[in-house]
Amino acid sequence: MRNKLVDLNNHLFAALERLNDEDLDEKDLEKEIKRSRALASVGQAIIANGTLILNAQRHADEYGYNVKEIPIQIEEEKGNGNPCR
Repeated sequence: MRNKLVDLNNHLFAALERLNDEDLDEKDLEKEIKRSRALASVGQAIIANGTLILNAQRHADEYGYNVKEIPIQIEEEKGNGNPCR
């Protein structure tokens, strides 16, 4: 499975929409709050990992390392190029 940051963004907005559902009863709302907290926590870890990858690439570029296999999490659809490179 290959996920991108756009997928995380979509999941976070879907969670926001579920939290905004005025038809949720108190029990279901609590369930969505727990789920959203878990999703936000995982999202923060994913973003921290992406930041680490970006910083590693910047470091490699700055010091002239020839690094070819840095994982990419931000990428356009196939055929549209890659904004990270």
